[in-house]
Parts: sequence; structure tokens; C-alpha cells
Amino acid sequence: MNSWISIAPKTDFLVFFFTMGKRGQRRRVNCWCVTGILLLCFLERVVAQLRYAVPEEVRAGSPVGNVAKDLGLDISTLKDRRFRIVSGPNHALFQLNQNNGVLYIGEKVDREELCEGMKVCLINLKIVVESPLEIHHVGVEITDVNDHSPTFPESEQRLEIAEHTPPGTRFQIHAARDPDVGTQSVRLYKLNQNEFFDIETRDTEDDTIPFLVLKKTLDREQKAEHCLVLTALDGGNPSKSGGLNLTITVLDTNDNRPVFSKDIYTVSLNENAPIGTLVIKLNATDLDEGSNSEIEYSFGKTQKKKVHDTFELDSVNGEIRVKGKVDFEDTEIYRLELQASDKGQPPLTGGSRVVVKIMDLNDNKPEIEVTSLSNLVPEDSKPGTVISLISVTDKDSGINGKVICAISKNVPFDLTPSIEENMYSLVTKGRLDREMVSHYDITITATDCGEPPLSTVKSLSVQVSDVNDNRPVFTQNPFELYLVENNAPGASILSVIAVDNDLDENAAITYRIVRGDGLQSDATTFLNVNPENGQISALKSFDFETVKTFQFQVVATDSGTPSLSSNVTVNVFILDQNDNAPVILYPVSSNGSAEGVEEIPRNVNAAHLVTKVRAYDADIGYNGWLLFSLQEVTEHSLFALDRYTGQIRTLRSFTETDEAEQKLVILVKDNGNVSLSATATVIVKVVEPKEAFAASDVKSATNDDEESNVTFYLMITLASVSALFLISIIVLIAMQCSKSTDYTSKYLQETNYDGTLCHSIQYRSGEKRYMLVGPRMSIGSTIVPGSHANTLVLPDRRRTSTEVRF
Repeated sequence: MNSWISIAPKTDFLVFFFTMGKRGQRRRVNCWCVTGILLLCFLERVVAQLRYAVPEEVRAGSPVGNVAKDLGLDISTLKDRRFRIVSGPNHALFQLNQNNGVLYIGEKVDREELCEGMKVCLINLKIVVESPLEIHHVGVEITDVNDHSPTFPESEQRLEIAEHTPPGTRFQIHAARDPDVGTQSVRLYKLNQNEFFDIETRDTEDDTIPFLVLKKTLDREQKAEHCLVLTALDGGNPSKSGGLNLTITVLDTNDNRPVFSKDIYTVSLNENAPIGTLVIKLNATDLDEGSNSEIEYSFGKTQKKKVHDTFELDSVNGEIRVKGKVDFEDTEIYRLELQASDKGQPPLTGGSRVVVKIMDLNDNKPEIEVTSLSNLVPEDSKPGTVISLISVTDKDSGINGKVICAISKNVPFDLTPSIEENMYSLVTKGRLDREMVSHYDITITATDCGEPPLSTVKSLSVQVSDVNDNRPVFTQNPFELYLVENNAPGASILSVIAVDNDLDENAAITYRIVRGDGLQSDATTFLNVNPENGQISALKSFDFETVKTFQFQVVATDSGTPSLSSNVTVNVFILDQNDNAPVILYPVSSNGSAEGVEEIPRNVNAAHLVTKVRAYDADIGYNGWLLFSLQEVTEHSLFALDRYTGQIRTLRSFTETDEAEQKLVILVKDNGNVSLSATATVIVKVVEPKEAFAASDVKSATNDDEESNVTFYLMITLASVSALFLISIIVLIAMQCSKSTDYTSKYLQETNYDGTLCHSIQYRSGEKRYMLVGPRMSIGSTIVPGSHANTLVLPDRRRTSTEVRF
């Protein structure tokens, strides 16, 4: 036996020894290894590994090797150091002598039982000594000996071979088994001497397989049975063998093959045919008799698994039936290779083919695949712009696979067929307007031409993106602003609003005022607009008496590219406030004060006109409607004052007791909410008739001059006021005509009292009631439009009115 020693101390020194088995002698490899062994004596723990080889089947008590000596242990200390084998698998097969350190066989070892099927049978033992503790690994390899002979699974094997089997035909026979390994296993097969058969082998990874080869044609009439002996030899020395008796029976010839009625059968089968449906019934005949004419049907050996999964064949009556799912889209044609075998010895076979054509049914709906180029379509896209590519497929064939596509109605899109079949382009067929419709849900329906037709519906969402194609639009055009004079500078007077139907930046609006020449007469120089919200503010106060109406334009521009804009006209009408006090026109003294002296004869009768107080108010309407009253009078019973005309008349004749000089203080006030007033003083002197006539002559001349001057000034004033009033009327009528063509103007004549310098005319247009105010003429005079014209919007309290024509 051989042993190999490998010592592995903790100090990483390795020392190798080789010991010849029987002599047990040990050769030292080199001197430094000896030095390493000496160093091990000073270590607390040493791990070493030895390896021995021992053949199987040796008797118990046979030595394996001197472990203590090979490890360099002191034999005298083995007992004290408890030199022993640690319990483990197969440790009972070996024993360790503590007296001499020799490892012995504990019981007989059978390698084939211990390590069946393994090329190397190695048993690892763990040997321990204490003080100091050392663990040594010892490996014992059990080597194989040729202790088994090859054996066959059966002692005899029978073969049946037809008499006309051609030479060279091979027949597999049982292989022998030998538990030994390597060269001790089966290496050779021998056949006894004969003229008909020979033996051939085929080597595999595990064993060698024998084949019986026919060398010469058999003749049953000469010899019906052949007895042979096959011997299996292993590679041991000496070699061991095992035998197998072969009995070959020569069979009579079955010389007629089954014949099908057709070489190729063709049949049609509808797809989705239910399981169990009869496809075809085969018919084959054999001219032989007895068992040689009994036929069994089967599929060919090379038939695909798909055929076996779909069809089943009755081996007795030859009926082929549906076994699994029949789908035209999966397989259109099945080719079934069939065999008909008789029961002769040996059996003969005949072949045929069945071609099963699957008939397509309309069992698949069309499939729609949409490839969207973009889910956003600009609203200014031209007709014919491609939105998506539509692909339609139908797994059916023929007319069942013919697909017709249609698109939902009332959408500005259309399907355009492509050059390739079943390919379409979704294109625009009309102009898009995002402001009207911003989103389209398009339904595409694909319908095949089968019976009954099947269809598939696909929904496609198209979002229309915005382009700047809408100008800002003002909520009204023109704007009319009625602004009370004396407005607060810097305060907002009007808000113009424009809307843009576009989105985002295209709908972001900025406002600006169209400026004029910048002269003092240009009212836009005193206006400002907030560019973001259109709030218009006046930078100064307006005075009705200075300017009564003006207009300007506001431009609204969006932020699109390119930007779009629109403008609106704002007509501003300044409304009057009672901010002017009445002005006394007569009497006026030479120093400018409102004082005058009137002389009347004492003998005048009652109702005599003493004088007439004339006054003027720059305001209009109620603010310019003047009322006269006596604030102070010397004798209340002598004089009366007309409230509306300002005429002073006598109530009675003068008496001797009346004072010769009477003082009258007249209060003139307007009808504003907070009325303003002025006073005039008239001194009435009562004179005798003769003096009165003289004074009358002198005064008449003076009065003629004064009245001529006053009349001249009044005419100029009235002409100017009338011209301005007429212009205001024309502008207002033109604005109303442009605003609405369906209107009626009815003028309502306001009753006024004679004597004032104001008049008013009211008219109604639509739901609004207007009042035009201006100077009033005396009763019976022609109404001429004058200055200080303005328009007041009043609640419509009247339903009927009389039309007054100028």
C-alpha cells in the first residue's frame, strides 16, 4: 500500500513525504522541510493531512500506515495525549493503536458498496491529540480490485427476426454490468462462432452497448431457430466474464403490405370545428389472411406534435376526428402522414397522406393600429394636413379579411387611403377653429366584409392648438361716458374691456390711448389708461362750461406673434354741475354793482310794469333755471315780483302817505341741489307826473342807448349758444343712428315759464330718456337751438309724448 503525507502547520510551512507501502520507509525530500517539522514542536496547535491508499477486500486488522510516525509524534506520549479518531462517517471501518500509532482496518471494506458509482473512493478521518491540541486530517483511498464478474440482467434473451431481413441489420441486445470501475469494468463482448451473426459495440459515457449484426440472410426452412452465447469480459488481471444465452427465432415472411384506397386524401374542414368532429374515415386493405391481414392505423413517426394535438386517429376503424382547437389563422393546411400496419410477423406497413384544408370563417374582428404624428393640431392647419397614420388588419382571409374603414361624421377630418392596402391617413378636410371647437373625439370604425360582418371601433382624441387668429373685441363699440364736471384728478373715470378668444399669450391684452397732436386742445393729453386692465383715469378736472364733449380712441393689442389689435371710440359727454351762481344782467350800475333806480309817476295804476330784473346762469337745466323772489321791500303792499320772469309790477295805486322812495332787494337763485343765488337792488322813486315825463324823456334816450348795447350782447350770446347746441344735437343724433337703426325719437316738450334764459326739450330713444337744455326764449318766440347744450339721461317716467319739430 502507498501513503502520501501532507503536513500543514499554522506557520504555513508545508512538508511532503512519500513512503513506499510495504517497507514503510520514508525518504526526506529536502533539508528545510526537516527544519519545518522541528519548528512544529513549539506550536500550540498543528493541522496536518495524510493520505493513504489501501485496496478493498483486505482482512480486518491489516495496517494502513503508522500515522504517529508519519506525523512525527512521540509514540510514548500517545496515550497521555489521548491519540484518537474523532467520530464521523465511516470511522468504524478503521482503528487507531495508541501504543504504536498504527492505523488498522477495522472491518472488511467493499468499495462497490461504500462508493458505488464513484471513480475515486476517499474516506476522510479526523485524528486528534491533546496537550497541545492538534487536529490531523487523514484521507484513506479505497482502491478497486477486480472482485466482480460482468453480469447480464437476464440469463437468456429471445429475438424474432424475419427470414428476409437484409444483411447488416442490427439488433440491440442486453448490456452487461460490472460494479468495478476503470479497467476492471466490462471491456469486451465475444459471440460464439457462427455463420449468420456477428457482434458490434457502441461506447457511451457510462458503458458499452452490444448489437447483434445479421451477416447472412436467414432461411426459416433450413433453420428455424439459432442459439448463441454472448460473453462479456472485464479488464482485470486475470479477466472475469459473464454470459448471455441468445435465442433467435426466424419468422415467416408477411409478403403483402396494407394498401390505402388513395395515395393522397384531400378534405376540407371549417375552423373552430367542435371537438369530436369526423374529418375522414380511412380505408386500407391487405391481401394476406389471418393476422397478416388485420390492419392497425397510426400516424407516421415523423408527424409533428401540432398534428397530434389537433387530431386523433382511431387505430381500428381509421377514423380521424378533431381533438383540439382548429384555427385557420394558426394553420391553414395540415398534412397528416398515416401508416397502416398488418399484424403479420414481421408486420408490413403501407403509407398514405391526408391533406386537411382549413376553411376560414369570419371569427376575427379587424384590428386598428393608430400611429399619431402629434396629438396637437394647429387651428390654422391647411386642409389635407396628416394627423395620424391608421393601419387596419384582419387575421381572416379572402372576403372575411376585406376591411372597410369609416370615420365619425360632423368632424373636419377624413380618412385617405394609402397606396398600401389597409393603410389610411387621417387628414384635415376643412378649416379648424379652436375658438369654436377645441377638442375632437374621432371614432374610427373598421368593418370586415364577412357574414355576419364584424367591426372594431377605435377612438382618437385630437386637441386643436391655438394660433393668434382673433383680434381683441371690445364689449361695446363705441363707449359712451357721461362724466360730471369737476371730477377728481387722477381718479378712474371709465373701464374699457376687450376680450380675445385665443389662449394664453395670444389672449393677453394690453391697452393704450391713441394720442393726438399734443396741443392744448387735445383732451387725450389729460387721459391715461392702465395697459393691463383698461382702467382710464383723467389727469385733470373737466369744466362743462369749457368743454362739453370730446372723443378719443383706445387700442387693445394682444401678445401673439404677430400681434393683432382693434380700437374703440370713447365718446365723452361732460355733465353740468351747479357750479355757477346767477349773474345779474339788469339792473347794473355804472360801477358794476347790481343796483338800479326806477322812477314812476305817482298816478300809475295797479299792475303797472315798474321794471324787469334780468339774470343769466352759465349752468343749464335745473342748475340754470332761475327763480326770483323779494328778499327786502319797503312796502309789501305796493309791489309784486313775478317769480319766473322777474317783472316788478305795482299792486295798487300810490297814495299820499306812501313814501316817495321805495327800496326793493330781489333774490335770484337757481334750482340746483345746492342752489346758488345773487341779489339785485332796485330803488323806485315816485315822482309827480310832470317830473316823470321829463325824466322819462331824458331816461328814454339813455335807456335806448343802454338797451341797444345790451341787445347786441344778448344776440351774440344767443347765437353762440344756439350754434353749440345745434352741433350737439347733430352729433347725438348721428351717434344714435349708427348705434341702432331701429329707434324712434319722441320729443317731450317741457313746460317752462316765460322770462328765464333757459329752456329744455326731452326725447326718448330705446330705454333711455334724454333732456336737451339751453336758453329759453320768451313766449311766442321761435325755438332756436342755442349754446350750453348738454344731454341728461333721465328715468323714463313718460310713455306718451308729443313730437316737436324744429
